[in-house]
Amino acid sequence: MNENMLWQYARLVVGVGINVKKGQPVTVNCPVECAAFGRLLTKAAFGAGAKDVFMVWRDDFVSRERWLHADDTMFDAVPAWDVLMSKELIKQGAGRISIAASDPENLKGVDPERLRRWSAAAGRDLKEVSRDVMANVVPWCVVSVPIPSWAKKVFPGIPEDEAMEKLWRAIFKAVRITEDGDAVENWREHCADLEGKARAMTEFDFEELHYVNSSGTDLYVKMPENNVWMAGGELTKGGVKFVANMPTEEVFSAPLRTGVNGVLAASKPLVLHGNVVEGIRFTFRDGRITGIHADRNEETLRAEVELDEGSHYLGEIALVPYDSPISNSGILFYNTLFDENASCHFAFGQAYPSCVKDGEELSTEELAEKGLNADSSTHVDFMVGTRDLSIIGKTRDGKTVKVFENGNFAI
Repeated sequence: MNENMLWQYARLVVGVGINVKKGQPVTVNCPVECAAFGRLLTKAAFGAGAKDVFMVWRDDFVSRERWLHADDTMFDAVPAWDVLMSKELIKQGAGRISIAASDPENLKGVDPERLRRWSAAAGRDLKEVSRDVMANVVPWCVVSVPIPSWAKKVFPGIPEDEAMEKLWRAIFKAVRITEDGDAVENWREHCADLEGKARAMTEFDFEELHYVNSSGTDLYVKMPENNVWMAGGELTKGGVKFVANMPTEEVFSAPLRTGVNGVLAASKPLVLHGNVVEGIRFTFRDGRITGIHADRNEETLRAEVELDEGSHYLGEIALVPYDSPISNSGILFYNTLFDENASCHFAFGQAYPSCVKDGEELSTEELAEKGLNADSSTHVDFMVGTRDLSIIGKTRDGKTVKVFENGNFAI
């Protein structure tokens, strides 16, 4: 792979993704198969003045063996040292980089009850860390690079090296890196465009959005008062701008917890806990998921929705035009980082505090009073956008606005 483009990518993640400041520690969560890129990130972080770089390695093979064979008691609590390390790194203000690359079906055949118990344990034991990250106490960025098992899932039936090459090209295009381009400047322009759309959505002050398409979606979504739409870059509590996802094409907010009614049909598969869930269909009443269906791996989906009370409610509503660059690639990535940026999507579980005015300064109880789904151990995005998706908005002053028509922004 082109070394110049790889170095551009590493510098982009460090300099724009988490926007490293001199003297700041950095953590990199990295699959062992992505070690070469992890090393480039380390070099870029130190070059930007990082105090230190903490590498946390993970491996699909080891992970699967553990899920299949570890003592059953190991899935009911996160080790104390892991919790302590995570909290300490937050306390030190460490920037967090995560490389999202794994075999989409790595945990196929693993006991779903083990997955459920671990989700519950991680949600409970790392709740403080998760809330700090979602409240932007520290900068964080999720990115990806190819690994063979993932590439072969995305591009089946061709030699592994060709599949890897095609996935590399698709990822570079998605994150706006070209051989002779300026990725940093490209991202500044892209973020400015997205942030303009977010400001426009906030200024409309929508009370309700109505989603309809031919796949079966017919959903009314009320919005909390003083809701804020976010996009592109965000600010930490210390005022540092960062980009949480690379790529990103979304404009997002949080719905009123008890204000969602109707039917929502997913438009793409969802990779959840190493399993591919297909044909998702939810029914909502007064915000709560009352009906759960999936054509494939429904048990995996149901276990996550039933994780806690908050996981039965939506925490995110996100708008992505059907004719966005990732969607137009025609590639199903089997990786939520990319697939959610090719499609309008929702997430069940905890909402981002930034989606309501001054939300980062509010407690969990105060966020709940504002109408957000403020307390859950999970946050799972699933894709709903289609070519024929229509979204009609109703503002608080009684105006009707076409937000989406034929799958794209109409405002």
